[in-house]
Formats: sequence, C-alpha cells, structure tokens
Amino acid sequence: MLDKFLKYIAQTSDAPMGLEISHAEGPFFYTTDNKRYVDFISGIAVSSLGHRHPKVIEAIHKQVDKHLHVMVYGEFVQKPQVNFAGLLTANLPEQLNQVYFVNSGTEATEGALKLAKKYTGRTKLIGFKNSYHGDTHGSLSVTGRDVYRDPYLPLLPDVHFLSFNSKENLDLIDDDTAAVIMEPIQGEGGIIPADNQWLQEVRQRCDEAGALLIFDEIQSGFGRTGSLFAFEEYEVVPDILCLAKAMAGGMPMGAFVSSAEIFQTFKYDPPLNHVTTFGGHPVSASAAYANLKELLSGNYLQRAKEIEQITKEKLRGIGIVEVRGKGAMLGLQLESWDLTKKVVEDCFENGILLGWTLHSNTLIRLAPPLIIEDDLLHEVLDKILESVGMHS
Repeated sequence: MLDKFLKYIAQTSDAPMGLEISHAEGPFFYTTDNKRYVDFISGIAVSSLGHRHPKVIEAIHKQVDKHLHVMVYGEFVQKPQVNFAGLLTANLPEQLNQVYFVNSGTEATEGALKLAKKYTGRTKLIGFKNSYHGDTHGSLSVTGRDVYRDPYLPLLPDVHFLSFNSKENLDLIDDDTAAVIMEPIQGEGGIIPADNQWLQEVRQRCDEAGALLIFDEIQSGFGRTGSLFAFEEYEVVPDILCLAKAMAGGMPMGAFVSSAEIFQTFKYDPPLNHVTTFGGHPVSASAAYANLKELLSGNYLQRAKEIEQITKEKLRGIGIVEVRGKGAMLGLQLESWDLTKKVVEDCFENGILLGWTLHSNTLIRLAPPLIIEDDLLHEVLDKILESVGMHS
C-alpha cells in the first residue's frame, strides 16, 4: 500500500511518516502491522475528545440516514446547522451571534479577511511576526513566517507585520486598517501566549481606529487551553472569531463568527458575494453539535488545566529549557535541534506521536486529547523525560 500511496497521493515532503492506519479509538491509533501509537498531538489539535468519541459517531450515523448535501450554503434550512450555530453562539459573547460555516481553518481565515474588508471598506491588514493562519493565498498573506510565504510571493498588498507581545508600532493600526488578525496563543510560532495587558491595548487601538479585531482560534479553540476559547482568559472579545480543527470531532469543518450587523455586508454589492458549496455540511454539523454538547457537559475544561499542571511539573531537568503554553496546548522547548530530533524519533519508535517539524527547530508541540487518563499521561511524560535524559 505504501508504494501506491507514494505513487498516487501528492506528497508534501520527501519523508512522510508513511504509517498505514488500520483504525483509531480514544487516545490511540493503530497500524495494519498491529502497532499501537499514543496520539499525543490529537491529529494536530483536532481529536480533542479522542478518536471516534461515541457521541460524535452516533450523531454521524443518525444524520447519514437522513440526508447528506442538499444545497449550497445558506439556501435551505438544515437542522444540524441551526442546532450547532445556536449552541455555539449561546456560549459566546453577545456580539458574536452569527456563524458562517466553511470546510477548514484557512477558509475561515479567508472569509474573515473578506468580511473585514467588505464591512470597513478598507484594505490594509495587520498581522504578527511568527504567526500562522493557513496556506491559501489570503491566509498566507497575513502569516508572519517567511518560510511559508516566500515561495508564493507576491501575495496580498498592504499587509504589515508587528512584533507579537510588543507595544512597538501599534500606531500602524490606523484609519486605513480593515483588520488586525492574530492568534491569542501563537501555535506554529512556538506556543506563545499573548500578554494580557498588551492584548487589551491592541483591542483599544482597534476601537480607536475603527479596525476589526480577528482572533484565529483554529488551534486553541474548543477547550484546548482550559476554557472553551482562549480569548475568554483575556477578557478581550474579537469582532470576528475563526474556528476549525476540534470543532467537529474529527469531521472537516470550519467557521467564522461575528455579529449580525457585520455579516449584513455579505448580502449586497453584490448578493451572494461570499459563498461555499459544502460549508456547514450536515454530517459535519451534526458531529460538531454532539462534540460541543459533550465538551460542555463533561469535565474537559478542567482536565485541560490538569494536563498543563502535570506536564509542567514533570518535564523538568537537563536538556529541557521550558514547557510553555496553556491547558493541553503546550510546547516543550529543548536545548538543541539534534536533541529535539532524537527525542521525537525515539518516542515514535516507542509508539508515541509528538508534534515537531523542521520549521519548529527545538520545540516539540504537545497536544494530548482531553480524555487522556492519568496513567497514560504519566507513561508518555516519563518516556519523553527518559529520552531527553538519554540524549542530553
């Protein structure tokens, strides 16, 4: 099967992991050669309630028996979309009261940028260095990492980058600015939480300039940081909120959320000026509704905080610089690239999948599912610690 995979599936690197997946359940996935792996990155922050959560699977089965796609987004009343949008907005600040469903995180970013430009009538965009918002052209335009941007230049004009957590050049947010887009916790940039005071100053500067503030919570949303959304911990509310990843329990789905007033601008000049065929697919929406109901009814937000406490207390010692982040969105900073590579490879050989790329250098991203039990959590952390000690 691997040879066919390499022949027919377009590749993104010369060295894919190449595991042939048999099935997945809870915090584990299994390969066709009967090896079990702990998914310590939750499918890159997607499977926050583990793989194939029973409530999500039940909701998918029920919807499949009713209907799949019936009409492009926004034309037919579909109960799964309405139910999920109602539950989602009921758990957001009052001004975030309407949802536009899409298929992915980068589509949520694209829609948010278009909405901000349409509402304000402006074109200038402000992003932040080391940010990441997706791989499509608009999303890349506001991504502050040259390693992703440079191969595709030129991108959108009139985009400016500020330093994250720095008050320098905040005056660039001015009367020409349509939007400021940022991650409350930078993910690809190294798991860097925003400073509370600084974030409030950014909000104030946007208000003064009439610019919209967009929060990208594609990775940090749906309980990963210990609150439903990371911005809740800062008492700063965005004008537009971008969501995806953990939204639908493993099904593809994204959204951007804003106010009814701001969304009005999508209705005219011309009508239907932002559309999607599969956005809000009824199966994904059913899965998302079940996923959010479970997330709100369980102890998952507290569990994310417990995971943070246990991990930060345990991962200390020679070779470890720090563990940073919030909840179950953590970054393990090691002393060298060589050590990082060896630890990730060692854990992989021992059935533990960690998050690391060549673009991350000395950072290992840790994003375990919120369902992980203490015994397994300690087992994985012990193995990481042992590996760091062995190679330091």
